[in-house]
Amino acid sequence: MVLREATVGDVPFLVCLWADTLRRAEREEQVRDLELVVKEAAGSPEQRLLVAEYDGEAAGAVLLRLATLSPINLEPTVQALSPHVLPTFRRRAVGRALMEAAVGWAEELGVDTIATAAPSSSRAGNRFMARLSFGPRAVLRVSSTHLVRAQLTALTPTRERVPGRRPIGQVLAVRRQQRGRAADAASADS
Repeated sequence: MVLREATVGDVPFLVCLWADTLRRAEREEQVRDLELVVKEAAGSPEQRLLVAEYDGEAAGAVLLRLATLSPINLEPTVQALSPHVLPTFRRRAVGRALMEAAVGWAEELGVDTIATAAPSSSRAGNRFMARLSFGPRAVLRVSSTHLVRAQLTALTPTRERVPGRRPIGQVLAVRRQQRGRAADAASADS
């Protein structure tokens, strides 16, 4: 197995490997996004994008980034972002090699903390990270802006609501009433 810096030629592989973590967009946009990521990592002393090759075939990848633990906790941290291995190469120490690269780089930089994440739906990924001693520090929750707005509006007490703005539940109820009245009027005319 060999670990090497990613090149723009690896982008098609990375698009397939990271399909579940990329933004929802057309494939061409995802390719452009990853081309930027590869170029940025190649030109930055604070990033490394590594591809693992197993018997000459691309098998996995990880983006390593020197950052702080969070924007308000300035402890230096090596983030091992999206460590993924193709299913056909699992159980061949590819994931371990990717994480060893993260540890080696952190040691080289004198950084005491490594952070990573696995999708909440990836039982195997989370178990692997737990075996490597990674524990939960925070839970990253994601939602669309309009759903959060709807929930915030629904949770706002009536007396605090902005005049002229109705919660979506009220808007839908009014629309249902209007449709019902229109249906009643139409049946009365018949």
